[in-house]
Amino acid sequence: MSYEIKSPILGFENMMNVEIKDTDEMFSTMYDAKNKDISFTIVNPYILREYSFDVPTDVRILLEIKDNSNLSVYNITLIQNPLESSTINFLAPIIVNNDNKRIAQIVLSKERHPNFGMLESIESFGKK
Repeated sequence: MSYEIKSPILGFENMMNVEIKDTDEMFSTMYDAKNKDISFTIVNPYILREYSFDVPTDVRILLEIKDNSNLSVYNITLIQNPLESSTINFLAPIIVNNDNKRIAQIVLSKERHPNFGMLESIESFGKK
């Protein structure tokens, strides 16, 4: 499924559209729609932990988020071998409005979210 990026993915500001393909309930792959060589492994954070934060008003407007919007949240994962050593960036979630196929990445403040890290390993959550 194709999505329009409304607020850039950090380091990939020229990427305008992506496709997301689910691998399983935990992992998906996000591809640049114009360059399949650029891809990210993303994870559903709710499989691993309690994960709540406020979506900033400007992003809510960009994504046209309403109270009943069908949203998904993902975090970029750096895959390692073994898989349990892979790390997840919980401080820069990707918000997806599935109703209108729009995406934005936000950056959370470490001060406001001290329990979220930039390089948390999967093994620290006891999941395999």
